[in-house]
Amino acid sequence: MRLMKESPEAQADLDLTPMIDCVFQLILFFMLVTDMSQKDLEEIYLPKATQALADKPDPAEIRPVVNITADGTILMKRRIYYEPARDDNFAALREHLTRLSQQMPREPLDPQVPAGRRVMVAKNSLLIRADQATPARYVQKVMEICGSTGIQIWRVELGAALSDNPAGAK
Repeated sequence: MRLMKESPEAQADLDLTPMIDCVFQLILFFMLVTDMSQKDLEEIYLPKATQALADKPDPAEIRPVVNITADGTILMKRRIYYEPARDDNFAALREHLTRLSQQMPREPLDPQVPAGRRVMVAKNSLLIRADQATPARYVQKVMEICGSTGIQIWRVELGAALSDNPAGAK
């Protein structure tokens, strides 16, 4: 009877395919998560402020972000709601802000008024980020729409940059 001797050159092959698949999946995951976190913010040049607070919104709170570019185009989450070259009214923006305000928690404007006659307004605020070259009439129109009946988002924050970077903080 002859016994087989193991050859010292015989090695087990290591299959790296599953590890490479996992690495690619992680890369894809982080690319998607990074993109989603900045979906509310457009690349605009905010006006510079000498005094401003850092923007630290509560993630559990519904806070719409309106971006207005230098030419007056109004975007929310990368979707255009008003384009000065095409639109003559702000119907799409008004409709979207109405839907958002209905999802926001409401509180009475004046708690002293009897319950049957109370005016309920959105409890959360809206952030308006306008390019430094944006004509003021577009910001004014967004603020006017926020105060209209059925929307009533009365807490408005304006974005400003503390530094020279385009996506500066509020």
